[in-house]
Amino acid sequence: MEFQRARSAEQRLERRRQILSTAAVMLTEMPVAKLSLNELSRRTGLAKSNVLRYFESREAVLLELLLSEMRNWIAEVERATGPGDGTPRERGDRLAEILAASLARRPVLCDLLAAQAAVLEHNISTEVAVRHKHAAWQNTQALIELVRRHLPELGTEGAAQLVETTVLTAMAAWPCSHPPEALQAAYDSDPALGALRMDFTDLVRRTAQVTASGLLARHETASARPA
Repeated sequence: MEFQRARSAEQRLERRRQILSTAAVMLTEMPVAKLSLNELSRRTGLAKSNVLRYFESREAVLLELLLSEMRNWIAEVERATGPGDGTPRERGDRLAEILAASLARRPVLCDLLAAQAAVLEHNISTEVAVRHKHAAWQNTQALIELVRRHLPELGTEGAAQLVETTVLTAMAAWPCSHPPEALQAAYDSDPALGALRMDFTDLVRRTAQVTASGLLARHETASARPA
């Protein structure tokens, strides 16, 4: 295929969408670690140098996908959450279940989150890093607002702490709960070792529940103190 440079802003935007769409499909077939710039170039029908006209690196492509996946996840959580009934503890438990289950249904997002600090935030320019962090901050604020609506007792600070703990737990739990083939074979061969394997959904849910309960208890204690 002969490469034709996108000249208008609309053409450049469409070319970026094409690259992102192709990378998104690839991540449904392979983990982040195996997505190479060479294969991305081949699938888009563009030379590697031409892909780099639109994204400065493989990591820049993946960071864009991470933001998109986060927005989609937040939209799902928003559809599933609301003020609800029950005690703060009961609502906190339900919210934890929603967060954990919705994350588990999004393996691409979890894989990208797990690779963010160690891989995706390297090999990028300061300009890309600033742009990414501003967008990530907006996503985080949207998620905090959702938590506040479900658990207003936490306030903004408590909601932010619950969001931070849940996301960080997912980042750490995903690779631990999806071991490579050799470790999986070891777990399968010995029931005693198999007990060491983590369950992603259960770990994220329990951590979110305990965090929410602890934050609620601290809030109640602080409110009960005499002025």
